[in-house]
Amino acid sequence: DCGLGSVRLRGVVVVEVVCSDDSLSQFPSDGLPGNTTTLSIQSTNLSTITANHLQATPILKELQLYYNNLSTLPSDLLRAVPHLHTLDLTGNHLHFLPPYVFSHAPLRNLVLKINLISGVDADWLPDNSNLTWLDLSGNHLTAVPTALFQKLRHLKNLDLSHNRLEKLLAGALNPLSSLERLNLEGNQLSALDPSAFRNTPNLTHLFLQENQLERLPPTLLQGLHRLEFLFLNFNRLGHISNTLLEQLSSPWTSNHLWVAFSQNPWVCDKKVEDLWKWLQKNQKKAFLADDIRCASPESLKERSVMSLTDSELGL
Repeated sequence: DCGLGSVRLRGVVVVEVVCSDDSLSQFPSDGLPGNTTTLSIQSTNLSTITANHLQATPILKELQLYYNNLSTLPSDLLRAVPHLHTLDLTGNHLHFLPPYVFSHAPLRNLVLKINLISGVDADWLPDNSNLTWLDLSGNHLTAVPTALFQKLRHLKNLDLSHNRLEKLLAGALNPLSSLERLNLEGNQLSALDPSAFRNTPNLTHLFLQENQLERLPPTLLQGLHRLEFLFLNFNRLGHISNTLLEQLSSPWTSNHLWVAFSQNPWVCDKKVEDLWKWLQKNQKKAFLADDIRCASPESLKERSVMSLTDSELGL
């Protein structure tokens, strides 16, 4: 069951088709208007889609295939849609994708979230890809696809959250000098290289929550003068260096910076003094500042770091 709608934007007719019948198992080629610009097939039993199917929509610009039964795609899938800029494959069963699968259209937005992908092939994309948005969240990735990044010099948003990443190798992000948002939430990162973000000076949003980070290199945020959101909650941080904290309150840092430090096992000894002082001066920058609490020693357990006194810190 497909619905059809059209609207005129700036003199151009935009034709949108939405198919959302769970009994649909074949691509609905018959009846698709040739001037369809947006096609959404969602929550169906569609398991196969080919380049021949897409010949019915030669001026297609957006293709959304949410929550279907696709497990693979043909390498020439996008051959018949040379104007396609957005492809969303959220919630399918994709695990293997062939080389060149995204090479035949000038894609700017590619969403592959909530699939079964365990490895990424650089040959999926053409050299010097136009992608500005790549979402690989909710897959089974154990390594960052460094070779793929060499082709993504225009990328602004990268979402690798809720995978199984254990490492972010030094230099892995170096090609992504245009990157503005990086989401690594919900992985298994236990450490970060000091130079991990050295070549991503345009970062405004950095999501590192729900990992296993036990310490942060003092120079980790050096050069990130545009940073507005830094999420470090739900890690294993016991201490944080004064050098790093100074970077979060330097004159070059955004006045709108928000930092999340809560839900970490802070050790409230003399070494927590730097964090304590920073919170006194920068309370407005700390998201849920009162929830930044001591895990030890036992006498201070669950106390808000901000509420500690000089004598309790042994100063």
